[in-house]
Amino acid sequence: MSGKGVLTKSVGVIDANADIVFEVLLNLDRHQRYEWDMLTVDLVLVDSLDGHYDIVYGTYDPKYFPGWYSKRDFVLARQWFRGQDGTYTILQFPSTHKKRPPRSGYRRTKINPSTWEIRRLNTPMASNTARCLVTHTLEMPSTSWFTWKNNHHSKFENSVPFVLLCQVAGLKEYIGANPALKFEASSTVVHSTSSEGSVSNTEYEDTEVRDEFYDAISGDSLSEDEDSDDDNDAELDKKDKKVKLKNVSWAITSLALKRISALDANKELDLNASPVNVDPSQFHCSMHQGKDKKDTNCWTTLDGAGFMIRGKTYLEDNYKVMGGDPLLKLIAVDWFKADNTMDKIALHPKSLVQIPAKPNYSLVLYYAADRPVNKNSLLGKFVDGTDMFRDSRFKLIPSIVEGYWMVKRAVGTKACLLGKAVTCKYLRQDNFLEIDVDIGSSSVARSIIGLVLGYVTSIVVDLAILIEAKEETELPEYILGTIRLNRVKLDSAIPLQG
Repeated sequence: MSGKGVLTKSVGVIDANADIVFEVLLNLDRHQRYEWDMLTVDLVLVDSLDGHYDIVYGTYDPKYFPGWYSKRDFVLARQWFRGQDGTYTILQFPSTHKKRPPRSGYRRTKINPSTWEIRRLNTPMASNTARCLVTHTLEMPSTSWFTWKNNHHSKFENSVPFVLLCQVAGLKEYIGANPALKFEASSTVVHSTSSEGSVSNTEYEDTEVRDEFYDAISGDSLSEDEDSDDDNDAELDKKDKKVKLKNVSWAITSLALKRISALDANKELDLNASPVNVDPSQFHCSMHQGKDKKDTNCWTTLDGAGFMIRGKTYLEDNYKVMGGDPLLKLIAVDWFKADNTMDKIALHPKSLVQIPAKPNYSLVLYYAADRPVNKNSLLGKFVDGTDMFRDSRFKLIPSIVEGYWMVKRAVGTKACLLGKAVTCKYLRQDNFLEIDVDIGSSSVARSIIGLVLGYVTSIVVDLAILIEAKEETELPEYILGTIRLNRVKLDSAIPLQG
């Protein structure tokens, strides 16, 4: 069960490219829809925005709902995006639109929130057949679920779970019966989580197919209802106590896994220099540090055990290990709002992640090292490198520990190269490096944040930042910094004048 209701889920493997399945799901053509969708009768496009968001008007077929004695219609908002690993996610939730007021002869229904996830599966080298895993998840109000279980348990064919199964099965049969679909060109505009304005450069292009950005595992963010079917995707090598990931976005971390030790990250700092005492209590910023789990509108520190990163032998066996303690210490957090977007905050009299909204919000994270950076290390190359090199290596791993299930689905737990997803600006000064992450530069990221902000006061999110290791000498990876944000309040942001 989720915080809002009961989640029902239908899963199927379809012998087709994920692009094709996505096209069919998004297509509103009446004749095609009738071939596989037993739930809806007609769908009509009402409005569209940014190539990844639209409003749809539709009607239900009442024969699958015996308790309905009148025709029903609805207004649906759909939002979709393509992850850096090629996984498609479609979010569907109730909406309204002035072009579609209540219709005579129909009873307006508020649809239940739902999602589609289309994830490609690895196939044998000798096989030319593409395959993908399709997951359809729908939230039912608790009262409706228990009413059905108590009164209609013998009539499964009249239930919503049955309809979900039929939708996935119908999709599978329709695509299987129409091989010509595999040769049709894609016509839908899809924005990936890569930045629309990014520039490719072969020197920094990530050509690794096997990594697929499924880097994060957080046991606390799992629920038995949502994610139990993905457990088999994680292979445990008990001898080496490592986890090997193949096309998984969720897995179990309550296993005895090898962790990156502090010694593995020490090569990044100059061990010949005397350490300095970095005391967070000496810094006073706008967001306070939480004292315990019950504290809200605050930040806390955490280790890297909840995040999976590349191990020493990653280039040979694709193994990942649990992250260790972060190299940098989080010493303070600011929570600002301003009328305009901001950068070079470190130079402001009052000082990284800008959240698109009105007003503009900026979350500023201050990290410090207790020793100078080793100039020859990966961190040294990142600090003093080019912006293009930084964009190709700066990686974020998110994890919604507590929060609404659809927010979890939208955010995910997959690592993201921020420089490829959104615009990042860098400011290098004598004793610091500032990274300004403009989430509003990506329409996809902007829409996801819009969803998150609607539930932000009930969300607990863990973040890890790191520099991606691509060479053997750079392995194993290490966590650069972490933070936990606990139920942040928008109205607590401090106004910042330009």
